[in-house]
Amino acid sequence: MTTDMPARMLRLLSLLQTRREWAGTELADRLGVTTRTLRRDIDRLRELGYPVEGTTGRCGGYRLAAGTAMPPLLLDDDEAVAIVVALRTATTDVTGIEETALRALAKLEQVLPGRLRTQVAALQQATTAPVTYGSASRAQADPATLALLAAACRDHEIVTFDYTTRHGTPGPRRVEPHSLVPAAGRWYLVAYDTHQDDWRTYRLDRITDPTPTGHRVPPRALPAPDPAAYVAAKIATAPARYRAVATVAAPADTVLARTQGLPERVTPLDADTCTVDLSGDSLHRITQLLAALDKTTALDADPAVLTHLKAAAERTLLLLSAEPGTSTG
Repeated sequence: MTTDMPARMLRLLSLLQTRREWAGTELADRLGVTTRTLRRDIDRLRELGYPVEGTTGRCGGYRLAAGTAMPPLLLDDDEAVAIVVALRTATTDVTGIEETALRALAKLEQVLPGRLRTQVAALQQATTAPVTYGSASRAQADPATLALLAAACRDHEIVTFDYTTRHGTPGPRRVEPHSLVPAAGRWYLVAYDTHQDDWRTYRLDRITDPTPTGHRVPPRALPAPDPAAYVAAKIATAPARYRAVATVAAPADTVLARTQGLPERVTPLDADTCTVDLSGDSLHRITQLLAALDKTTALDADPAVLTHLKAAAERTLLLLSAEPGTSTG
């Protein structure tokens, strides 16, 4: 039985914040107390301003509801690191909330444990600005993998991992990590492959079992102006399943600014015309990128791309011609 009431109260609050609703008996079992003691603890939380709602009956339960004021939150290590990194990004990249983000960041960093400060610093140091191509999408990766590789980038420590290529072939890798780059909806590791004796980019969603070796090496000079430029060039020149090149009646600079495209994929033909390479592995993605372009005058593409575009156009016309409230199947 938990006899330390402050510790028990914190434990109760943490449990209430991790699930939509708890059965009273289950909460009491988790805390090692009786249901009567649990009710008293719930009342104490309410007195402190936490809006804990309860239901009566044999299967009665409790949940932490939204209140009129924001009560203190309990965060685990991964949540705290994620919030600090997001707030630091907001202070520089999100217009209109810089001052508010700074205030929140100052409060959180004041109480951040030393071990988490190290993780946050490594992640911020190793991460570059995102590379966008067409409409930006969310970059996702395992937080533990991100934290481990960020620390390796900061410390110039060799890591090993298993990597699955775009063809589905798995194999071991041993690399000197340089930086982490979010690009085109994914995270990439820029690293020097010691077996290939050359620079490589690795998608984090294809990395498994990353392991630090404890072996630190002097930093290498990246053969590019910056990691983001290096990843952008690799994405632009990577083999693609489907080829599609659009001719646009607009200056190359205008198209780049409007679409956030990769410079390597936009080629000026003259002062008022350019081509845009939309090639990729996803027909849906190519369709989205093409739709974002204005004044497209020609399209040189594989038959599969043209067939997909025709089918998409027919579905759109059918939808537009349908009566309101009817289904097009």
